Amino acid sequence: MRSESDTPAFRDGDIDLETRVDDLVERMTLAEKAGQVTGTWGGNFRHENDVDDLKTAISEAHVGAAAPFGWGSGITRDPAEAAAIVNELQRHAMEETRLGIPLLFNVDAVHGHAYITGATVFPNGLGAAATWDPEGVEKAASVTASEVRATGAHQNYSPTTDVARDPRWGRAFETFGESPHLVGELVAAKVRGYQGSGVGDPEGVVATAKHFPAYSEPERGEDAAPVDVSEYKLRNTFVAPFERALSEDVRSVMPSYNSINGEPSHGSVSLLRSLLRDELGFDGHVVSDWDGIRHLFEDHGTAHNHASAVKQARQAGLDIASVGHIEHADRVIELVEDGDLTEDALDTSVRRVLRLKFELGLFEEPFVDEEAVTETLGNDDHREVARQSARDSMTLLKNDDLLPLSGDEDVFVGGPNADDMVHQLGGWSVDDDDGIPGETILEAISASTSGTVTHAQGTTLNETMDVDDAVEKAAAADVAVLALGEGWYLHEFGPAEQAGVETGEWPTRTGLRLSAPQRELVQRVHETDTPVVGVLVTGRPLVVDWMAEHVPAILMAYFPGTEGGVAIAETLFGENDPSGRLPITIPSSTDALPQTFDHLVHPTPIGDHEHPDSYDPLYPFGHGLSYTTFETDDLAVAYDTDADAVTVEVDVSNVGDRTGTETVQIYARQLQASRVRPNRSLVGFDRVTVEPDETVRATVELPMAAFEYHVPNVGTILEPGPYRIDIDDHSETVELPEDA
Repeated sequence: MRSESDTPAFRDGDIDLETRVDDLVERMTLAEKAGQVTGTWGGNFRHENDVDDLKTAISEAHVGAAAPFGWGSGITRDPAEAAAIVNELQRHAMEETRLGIPLLFNVDAVHGHAYITGATVFPNGLGAAATWDPEGVEKAASVTASEVRATGAHQNYSPTTDVARDPRWGRAFETFGESPHLVGELVAAKVRGYQGSGVGDPEGVVATAKHFPAYSEPERGEDAAPVDVSEYKLRNTFVAPFERALSEDVRSVMPSYNSINGEPSHGSVSLLRSLLRDELGFDGHVVSDWDGIRHLFEDHGTAHNHASAVKQARQAGLDIASVGHIEHADRVIELVEDGDLTEDALDTSVRRVLRLKFELGLFEEPFVDEEAVTETLGNDDHREVARQSARDSMTLLKNDDLLPLSGDEDVFVGGPNADDMVHQLGGWSVDDDDGIPGETILEAISASTSGTVTHAQGTTLNETMDVDDAVEKAAAADVAVLALGEGWYLHEFGPAEQAGVETGEWPTRTGLRLSAPQRELVQRVHETDTPVVGVLVTGRPLVVDWMAEHVPAILMAYFPGTEGGVAIAETLFGENDPSGRLPITIPSSTDALPQTFDHLVHPTPIGDHEHPDSYDPLYPFGHGLSYTTFETDDLAVAYDTDADAVTVEVDVSNVGDRTGTETVQIYARQLQASRVRPNRSLVGFDRVTVEPDETVRATVELPMAAFEYHVPNVGTILEPGPYRIDIDDHSETVELPEDA
């Protein structure tokens, strides 16, 4: 039980933060310090003794952080119960321990507080990126932060800052795509949305940029496999979005599971100290990924046991072992007592953790309003934000004058994703449909047409079901909507018990085509001569080459979240004009990989006629159709000396008969450089809504940072000379002066 004869300085909210931190650290025992850099979680899913187990860890090991609800392991999914459990644990920490240090609660709410029933769930990463809308992404993150904070959590293990360079990778769906610039801008928006006016914002949460520094181009596309990458590519492709997150004062960073050039990120002094802290200037706290420390001895082999792994991670600069449990705290104590870790080094991490807790106001306001939580989660305003996000993400890949539908057709709806909310949400969400708000694609289509709607699933994700029934019903309809693609998964397309498929069955990293049963369903429905709309509910770009050739319309819906069913139906029936644009390339085959739009320039030694274009995708980065027609013209590019920026202007005309939103995509190529540069790089973009027969002059100011790049052993440079600026098929050259 806590007992203090006088009020200690660290409890005085009127004195400065550093004095409070110093006072508290001076009072702490070694065991209490070890606990503050240790996190724990809820143990086994919904076990009744989980709360007691957490209390034991708080009392006996002084653990300072906890994840009581999350994927496959949460104590509860009920929002009111979650808030009550947080308060119970917080009260235990505040009242039943010697110093009464509050807990820091963390969650994986990467596209909404999606592990809590009734929460607002937004499109997953690629879907959010397809909006090309930083303002919308920031608004969605702000909603997520308010719902996370309402349940009592303080830190979100998001945004995913990885640049997806290999579509085989099972975590591509979490990312903002393949462009470092687009990823950086949307990551920055998420950081702003999560953290609000700052860490002290009562409706904000601590944002966590992950997975530093290069996780997303693993060998063979296998999750957590090594990344062997040049310093040139490391800094210009993978680290660049983290720098953008740091520029928005992101308060936490999480290392990656994999090794980078032979160094596991969790144990790398060069990455976590020299690069992240010394060079990039990060002064926040570094949290481990789930089992990142154990991987050092269990998998990477750079440590020989748990103790040496903890030592390695601590020396590298890790602050909190997210789920280290009591064992981690014990190892820290042993390391300090044996002289293998200095207490000063431990104190540095302890101070970072305590400083954050003081800034969050947890010593003054540690508890959450249990009655208000159900009014906050999934309220109408929040769901409207999610619905708009889903609308804006809809990416029309192909349309041979089939869409939009008129609203009076007889519609057949089939496919494994037509009537499945879990698949619609995708990974990092609840894995059963109990209590999920929103409508499935089938439900939303049924409410959108005055015609007859029939349904037969036809297949599961990878097994044949009732294809004959589906074919019969499709033949009798005016149009067939087939909701195809992938379902719920994490990491390497698992875990199997949650995903509903056996490990090794489709989806797999080597299978970018639809499963054989789904392909059969599409082909047989197509043979009925009923026009087919393919709706792809998926986390990755899928090779749908047969559909691209034979099916008249294809809509990329990603994992669109709770409001995705309505957004899809609105798009199919023309209430929503599809404005999404691909944030990642859809390759023509796995044989064609890698396929990224910004590949480095290179010679064609035997001539262009013998050297076909190496970037020849099924659908390119930035692609997306509308129900209207846009034309761009009158591109003007100039270096503005006063603004020290390049100003790009272009006319965007709507020559169609309905209002639409176009994304102006600005690409640049450095024509003369000291290093080989990309064929083209995305350097800016702007979304403009244009009425029929209207022309809008879009103006984008590109800062000089858009033209900078990192040269190993030199640093970040900006070279003078000619740069070509491209928008659609228009090009202009701008000369950057020596003193730009």
